[in-house]
Amino acid sequence: MDFLPPESSQLLKKHGFRSLKLVSLDMDQILGEQPYGVHYGKLDNGLSYYVRSNSKPRMRAALALAVKVGATEKYTNHDIVKFLESIGAEFGACQNAVTSADDTVYELFVPVDKPELLSQAISILAEFSTEVRVSKDDLQKERGAVMEEYRGSRNATGRMQDANWILMMEGSKYAERLPIGLEKVIRNVSAETVKQFYKKWYHLSNMAVIAVGDFSDTESVVELIKTHFGHKVSAPEPPVIPTFSVPSHNEPRFSCFVESEAAGSAVMISYKLQVGELKTVRDYKDLLAESMFLHALNQRFFKISRRKDPPHFSCSAAAEILVDPLKAYIMTSSCKKGGTIEALKSMLIEVARVRIHGFSEREVSIVRSQLMSEIESAYLERDQMQSSSLRDEYLQHFLRNEPVIGIEYEAQLQKTILPHILASDLSKYAEKLQTSCSCVIKTIEPRASAVVDDLKDVVSKINAAEKEGKIAPWDEEQIPEEIVCTKPNPGEIVQQCEYPNIGATELILSNGMRVCYKCTDFLDDQVMFTGFSYGGLSELPETNYFSCSMGPTIAGEIGVYGYRPSMLMDMLAGKRAEVGNKIGAYMRTFSGDCSPSDMETALQLVYQLFTTNVTPGDEDVKIVMQMAEEAVHAQERDPYTAFANRVKELNYGNSYFFRPVKIKDLRKVDPLKACEYFNNCFKDPSTFTVVIVGNIDPSTALPLILQYLGGIPKPPEPVLHFNRDDLRGLPFTFPRTIIREAVYSPMVEAQCLVQICFPVELKNGTMVEEIHFVGFLSRLLETKITQVLRFKHGQIYAAGVSVFLGGNKPSRTGDVRGDISINFSCDPEISSNLVDLALDEILRLQEEGPSDQDVSTVLEIEQRAHENGLQENYYWLDRILRSYQSRVYSGDLGSTFEIQDEGRSKVRKALTPSTAQLALQRIIPFPCKKQYTAVILMPQKSRLRQITSFFQSQQITRGRDAKILAGLAGLTLLAFSLWRCIRTQK
Repeated sequence: MDFLPPESSQLLKKHGFRSLKLVSLDMDQILGEQPYGVHYGKLDNGLSYYVRSNSKPRMRAALALAVKVGATEKYTNHDIVKFLESIGAEFGACQNAVTSADDTVYELFVPVDKPELLSQAISILAEFSTEVRVSKDDLQKERGAVMEEYRGSRNATGRMQDANWILMMEGSKYAERLPIGLEKVIRNVSAETVKQFYKKWYHLSNMAVIAVGDFSDTESVVELIKTHFGHKVSAPEPPVIPTFSVPSHNEPRFSCFVESEAAGSAVMISYKLQVGELKTVRDYKDLLAESMFLHALNQRFFKISRRKDPPHFSCSAAAEILVDPLKAYIMTSSCKKGGTIEALKSMLIEVARVRIHGFSEREVSIVRSQLMSEIESAYLERDQMQSSSLRDEYLQHFLRNEPVIGIEYEAQLQKTILPHILASDLSKYAEKLQTSCSCVIKTIEPRASAVVDDLKDVVSKINAAEKEGKIAPWDEEQIPEEIVCTKPNPGEIVQQCEYPNIGATELILSNGMRVCYKCTDFLDDQVMFTGFSYGGLSELPETNYFSCSMGPTIAGEIGVYGYRPSMLMDMLAGKRAEVGNKIGAYMRTFSGDCSPSDMETALQLVYQLFTTNVTPGDEDVKIVMQMAEEAVHAQERDPYTAFANRVKELNYGNSYFFRPVKIKDLRKVDPLKACEYFNNCFKDPSTFTVVIVGNIDPSTALPLILQYLGGIPKPPEPVLHFNRDDLRGLPFTFPRTIIREAVYSPMVEAQCLVQICFPVELKNGTMVEEIHFVGFLSRLLETKITQVLRFKHGQIYAAGVSVFLGGNKPSRTGDVRGDISINFSCDPEISSNLVDLALDEILRLQEEGPSDQDVSTVLEIEQRAHENGLQENYYWLDRILRSYQSRVYSGDLGSTFEIQDEGRSKVRKALTPSTAQLALQRIIPFPCKKQYTAVILMPQKSRLRQITSFFQSQQITRGRDAKILAGLAGLTLLAFSLWRCIRTQK
């Protein structure tokens, strides 16, 4: 029986790019002063506007208010947040202000399926522009939120970034002020000062409104902008926006930065230069050449990191806009302990090598193919661009005067220009990466091993070697032409089933693999897939766990697709095909993302995964173990890791699966056993189910599926063949009592993180509905706790709620155990009080229930997320996978899908304040204060303060007699004083 469809062609768009006409090049041609594809103009009061219709995603709009002034305080009125949440637009990254040194952008992403919603959203932007309400009380509440954002930036990463910024901006005004501002200003700025700032700098001529969304016409949106902004007036003359120069320097600047909480040792080299104009075709060609240079340099860095005894674990180069009009080429590497000098030497030598010898034609050809592939993908999906991406293009037009020329013309330009960019064009960019070009060299180490004189010595030696021509050319390796040298014999389809309610087709192949595919038109240049098989790390005895859990890491370094990673990178040049793999507690999975035209390549990688036997070599293992040891040491220095480890230890009973890896564990790893286990994990195709979603043409995709998935040989005996109902569960137990504990960790600057956790148990008979209830309740808790802790008390920036049900084996019987956790950062001094406030709010919801408005908000947010998801490939991929993995699945995918959909609909219809209240009582302990864990990360105190705090906490939590505790504390202090006295006398 013939299961293959008749021949057809759906690659017209692909052919369209390949037949796209080249343009005649006039290097002096202006790229276009008017932005392409947008209704663009100015109101009489000076406000600029950009309006564009775009249907991706449907019935949504991405809005922004851009202001050409930076380093401001962010302000969010709670009434605005409540409105946004009521229409399903969650408060968060897409509903916030983004501030840089030179500008501020207020962003909104809102539904527009009701006419009034867009008008209300634009009115919010209008309020941000000139009418922001800054009462003393509101400012005081928001002060705590901004202070928490500031405190969050004072971790190791933030301190390193700040130190580097100050070093690069030395001699400039920018070195004195970071975008978030100074702590004393955040704590003390008055409402009147904020109002004066707005009045002076928020001038309409320095602002633009951008609206990109699923509009029926742009004229009506322009009229809305005129309605809400047209009557506004600013001062007659706009303020002169100050510009601050950043002085250049011929001598490099050096710094050896010691950061005790750093994740590892690193080297950063920056070269500052003025941003070039992007006005003409010549400017655009230079931009492409710069991009090719960075791509080619990064390829070399990657290959060096995969050599024997490499000088760095990773290294990359990028161009970054610092401030207007300054940018920098920044090279960053991570290396082993004490390895910063060798890493620096390698980085400088490689740039010098490019200056002397340039790149080879093959290197240039590879990066040219990469850029051509990227623009081809963008061209194919030009009608499916996200509104937020288009919005960002118009933001850059307003803020940076960058031309918007349209993807069609840009594709023509790139296709015309790229073949004419030569190796010599790339090499000239290496001239800008000389230590005489405003260079800043910085090492970062947890403990000092390098000093500034060491850095200067390296620079001097490399410069001398370059002058004397002692740097040899790049040594290229030979690259195979084909990923699969001998193509396998295709398998056959032995069974086929259609599921119209999903729009999916299921195939059983002759080697036993199940394949389900769904054709979509969401993105023309995307196909996604995931394959899974039951049975993972939980099946291993504890003695083998650490070795086998290292299998993916060791095998990945060697090459799981038949070739070393550095070689495979070149083989995949110009193709958009990625495949990854993972071994979890109960499943082994592989996942991929590719262009429809590169689906053969992606499936070839899967075939190679199943047919490659990875054998560890001494050097491969040495590199992996070095990196693993550095990671363990980094975790030991990181306060947040100590906190996370203690949370897992408390909540999961110190199970070996959740226990942090120690150096002693790494010493016991058997590389042969690790690779043998990895090889077996992806050996037997009959145990795998593969789901493929995207722009699939069955006439071309099915032969590829049969050849590379159906062609995977089935072993003579089953390998890791498990029944999902018989898998071993992970050993973990949640505490049955209340545990409140502080984890004290050494910190350079005070940080505080809180996690409150409740056990969850879902009954098997109503599992589908209960899982949906858990989703709704987590959104409700997140919304309400943020309201209380941020908008009522003004003490946090945001709260997060997460659900963990992954500790359960995927059996179709028995109840499901897990937990719901609430996380937020805050001032350490008030952390315990905020835990109490959060618990009080949860208990109130359990006893009184949420309001009608609360329930309506949660339903609206969930519905909007669901509607957005229905237009995305990843969403359908996940839904089909969850249907296969559902407890109710018994062989009929369509009926399982319907049951899950019905479960969601049933819960949505049933969700009221009273049913939400009952669910809160049923799903987490009731009352919530009878069983929970609350763990707080705190800065380590002095020994004396720890002792005092310990007895104070015992007094609060256990309620013992205060006089007895005071006496014990006094005795302890006396003993401590005597001990100090004795120590002094020795």
